[in-house]
Amino acid sequence: MNPAKTLSMDKRYGHKNGNIINMRKTRIGFVSLGCPKNQIDTEVMLHELIQEGYEIVAEDIKADIIIINTCAFITSAKKEAIDNILDIAWLKKKRLRGIIVTGCLAERYREQLLTEMPEIDAVLGTGSIHDIVRAVRHVDEKTKNSKHSSGGIVDGEADSKAENEKYRLASEGKEVKSEEEMLCVNTSEQDKFSSFIDKNKLSLGGDRAVTTPEYFAYMKIAEGCDNCCTYCIIPKLRGNFRSRPIEELISEAKTLEGLGVKELVLVAQDTSRYGEDLYGEYSLAKLIRAITENTKIPWIRILYCYPDKITDELIEEFKNNSRLVNYIDIPIQHISDSVLRRMNRHGGSAVIRNAVDRLRKNVPGIVIRTTAIVGFPGETEEEFSELCEYIKEAHFERFGAFTYSREEDTPAYDFENQIDEQIKQDRYDIIMKQQMEISDRQNRKKLGKTLQVICEGYDPVSETYFGRSYADAPEIDGKIYFSSERKLSEGEFVSVKINDILDYDLIGKVVEK
Repeated sequence: MNPAKTLSMDKRYGHKNGNIINMRKTRIGFVSLGCPKNQIDTEVMLHELIQEGYEIVAEDIKADIIIINTCAFITSAKKEAIDNILDIAWLKKKRLRGIIVTGCLAERYREQLLTEMPEIDAVLGTGSIHDIVRAVRHVDEKTKNSKHSSGGIVDGEADSKAENEKYRLASEGKEVKSEEEMLCVNTSEQDKFSSFIDKNKLSLGGDRAVTTPEYFAYMKIAEGCDNCCTYCIIPKLRGNFRSRPIEELISEAKTLEGLGVKELVLVAQDTSRYGEDLYGEYSLAKLIRAITENTKIPWIRILYCYPDKITDELIEEFKNNSRLVNYIDIPIQHISDSVLRRMNRHGGSAVIRNAVDRLRKNVPGIVIRTTAIVGFPGETEEEFSELCEYIKEAHFERFGAFTYSREEDTPAYDFENQIDEQIKQDRYDIIMKQQMEISDRQNRKKLGKTLQVICEGYDPVSETYFGRSYADAPEIDGKIYFSSERKLSEGEFVSVKINDILDYDLIGKVVEK
């Protein structure tokens, strides 16, 4: 889970243009939680607010209105989102006038947020990110003449509840009186604003204000998911799988290149399925070739591929395309066939083993990242041991584990033989200790080797630069810390000779050619 990101826009504005016009006094703070896919939604909302003249500030104490874009994938994500809301709520005692909650928590718990959290002034579901300007205007108008926000429903409580019921009906596909009633609440000064538009009708892509460092950016190539794993709530929160056209993605990649991007990270809930809905076949390799042919971005990286969709064409692209870095994220979740069937994962153990073996055989130096769930309902000691043995056998370069999170509105919630929380934690500790030993052996093999590294910055405490090789995805993998006899810039590629190791990180020195 990525940490909360408090965002400000001080360098780059947007996909097409981001000219700040009609600057208003109202200052907007943003907190973005969860995965890169959610971060891109944040960037879309930021762009729309900037275009309307709102000032984006990083410091919470300077914001008039704070927007929290939330995750709600598992229990820890929900807790993080709620904690952020409550942590920010105290600012209403000072200058903060409003809190707007967007994203997956808003989509999943709309009624509870509207009725049980008076700290919140507006709520937008995952299909309503383009309503962010209207939400800000509503909160702004409601509170601008007050010294402090009331933080909840007061005199207009009855009217607000009536409007919320209209939202509920609309979200369930039931008839409401008008489109206006579906899209916004009434304009009573004390009402909360809410918007829950059908997420499957959300327009994909669009202009966005890039919040990552200048040298890298994420690009969402598809939205939603149809896999329906029994433990996962994502399809209900994000809707059906929908790919973006290749032409649109090429245009965005060119724009990002013009902003200085040197590493483009392709993301979706299932990147390996890209294009099936538009072109009748898996088209990720075709997309990568098109980006390569139409830009000069040095590094292209893909995350979140499913093992049953690792095509021969994609493997050939790894072999033949020097700008597609030899790194792939394949979440396997387990290796036991019985557990995989209960999870409703496609393909089973044989498919996972085959995908990993084909990549190892055909792509020298391939770095494979994966994740697994321990403590899934009914997981026996034998099934857990089978997972541990495969993790040792596959020798994954990057590995993360999660304890099973029991989520309401998923089939697995009602499964028998739920695992005790302490047993889950014990299994997590065992498998991560095992992976630490694997990582240590892998890192030791890099001693004395020289790696191409993208410089990400300078740490004044340790007095070293830090960055990543192709083997490290941004924000989730380890770092390389290194010294240099000359001053380096962010985004600069350098050659670093490795001379020491940490648990997951490497230490080295720049060597000039």
